Amino acid sequence: MIKSSNYLFTSESVSEGHPDKVCDQISDSILDLYLSKDPVSRVAVETLVTTDLVVVSGEVRSTSEVSKELIEKTIRSTVKEIGYKQEGFHWETMEVKILLHEQSSDIAMGVDSDGNLKDEGAGDQGIMFGYACNETLELMPAPIFYSHKILKLLSEKRHAGLINCILPDSKSQVTMVYENNKPIKADSIVVSTQHTENCSQDEIAEIVRKVINESLPSELLSDETSYIINPTGNFVIGGPVGDTGLTGRKIIVDTYGGSAPHGGGAFSGKDPTKVDRSAAYISRYLAKNVVAAGISDKCTIQLSYAIGLSEPLSIYADLGDKGNISEDKLVKFLSELVDLTPRGIRERLGLNKPIFKKTASYGHFGREPDQDGGFSWEKLDLVDALSNEFK
Repeated sequence: MIKSSNYLFTSESVSEGHPDKVCDQISDSILDLYLSKDPVSRVAVETLVTTDLVVVSGEVRSTSEVSKELIEKTIRSTVKEIGYKQEGFHWETMEVKILLHEQSSDIAMGVDSDGNLKDEGAGDQGIMFGYACNETLELMPAPIFYSHKILKLLSEKRHAGLINCILPDSKSQVTMVYENNKPIKADSIVVSTQHTENCSQDEIAEIVRKVINESLPSELLSDETSYIINPTGNFVIGGPVGDTGLTGRKIIVDTYGGSAPHGGGAFSGKDPTKVDRSAAYISRYLAKNVVAAGISDKCTIQLSYAIGLSEPLSIYADLGDKGNISEDKLVKFLSELVDLTPRGIRERLGLNKPIFKKTASYGHFGREPDQDGGFSWEKLDLVDALSNEFK
């Protein structure tokens, strides 16, 4: 079967106030709390939210004692920052249940190094993918990049008090028209946003259209672009009052919007020994540098690991139809250039820092590296080495 180069492709995003994203942020805020006390803490935290209730469970191991009172304070602070102070889910009055216990000794035995012959092993088995393409300056697929950008700008305006009546829970969806495998315009844009009861749909449509127009380049919008805003006609009941949330249910939103494969593992609430997270970050780092070096228009990297073993079991690269080098040569070069053990990944990307809460909404990829070390996997410091090797 010959694949068409002309098509429509759609990706969605959800805001920081979506119930699942509330959970991701709570899980990562607890991870950051532990890492701020002990940089080599082992953390695997899951969160559930529903009406008037937050439940946190999971496994931790740390040299620092972190009290339940401090964990609860962190949870309430996170919900407050998102903006939830509504009937049915208010940061001050919601019930908080904390059910954390020690990490399994069997897992710890496989992950810990012995300081001599045995290096730090992977915290689990699995496959992880990284992806990059030249559809945007950030080397991200256009549909997911602009879906995130719309909601992030809507949130920023809400927090700054620049718009009225918009509440935290929202979703977006962008459908792009592709010609010759390149995005040329937006076919349709869907935004559903929670709002106060006294706000008319006309007011909401005006607010959202302005945000869309600020978020997408003008050349991608036209009179033919369909704007679909709050299609149900009402969205007052939202957040954990309207829907139960769980950590890790938005893995496609977190990554590439369906434009690339996904290994299936979620990120939030997991410390860097969990290769679900760290290996997905290093895979993106490798793929992004390959595309930035001009080796291909797009690049997919896959890594696989076994629990307790430090070296990846396999490394795979796909450069698409326009790669100008052998994938085998690329894999060999990358595996020699970058240490892909859990320890090597952690040290190269500086992952034992409290930098993860900010990743838990609006995507883990396509973001600017921070001064404090956040989004280090978005750096382009391998470009010269790749260009010199494959020029």
